[in-house]
Amino acid sequence: MQILAILLTAVISYLLGSVNSSIIVVKLLRHEDIREHGSKNAGLTNTLRCYGKLPALLTLIGDLGKGVVAVLLSQLVCRLLLGDDFSDRYFIDSQAIGYIAGFFAIIGHIFPLYYHFKGGKGVLVASSVLLVIDPVTFVIVIPFFLIVVLITRYVSVGSISAAVAYPILTFCVNYFIRSAPLNEALLYTALTVGTGILLIYMHRTNIQRLKAGTENRFGQKKKQE
Repeated sequence: MQILAILLTAVISYLLGSVNSSIIVVKLLRHEDIREHGSKNAGLTNTLRCYGKLPALLTLIGDLGKGVVAVLLSQLVCRLLLGDDFSDRYFIDSQAIGYIAGFFAIIGHIFPLYYHFKGGKGVLVASSVLLVIDPVTFVIVIPFFLIVVLITRYVSVGSISAAVAYPILTFCVNYFIRSAPLNEALLYTALTVGTGILLIYMHRTNIQRLKAGTENRFGQKKKQE
């Protein structure tokens, strides 16, 4: 039954993650495909650069919302299948399920079933998932991200730095602040490593542009490539 709960978590979260807010918003408001403009990334930053504040705001709300729904719905399904006390009876608990749900929601966002497996980079979804699962880590990671962006003026550098810090902070918060058992803290950390690696991988073209000096700074018009 535990395996079934994990499988349902993965499927539900992937399908929810595949609903790409940027693609839907731009299609409804501008009748265009965001993946054919700017950096061709179906995410918040490219939406803001190409279409302005309103489409970007709607994208922000949509992408944050689906991460939250994926986690809460998956936790509800696990309670229905395994019982309200499943955290005490099984290897997985509600927080671990949240991490699993978040990972597959990000997979869905990056490789959406409904849009020929071509989506965004998953940063917003990862942020909303973290907010629901581990608010303490969230209030550390987000300011860290913002500080890096303010210093470097590169959103991509902030995202990559936050992805690297995410597993480290997860362990520190759970083991040192929440006083979770070592095996529990290590489990949560292991579940976040995959997300961190995935987010860094999705910024590989940004890394190449950073090396070439052609990456766009925040607030700057897109450079000609």
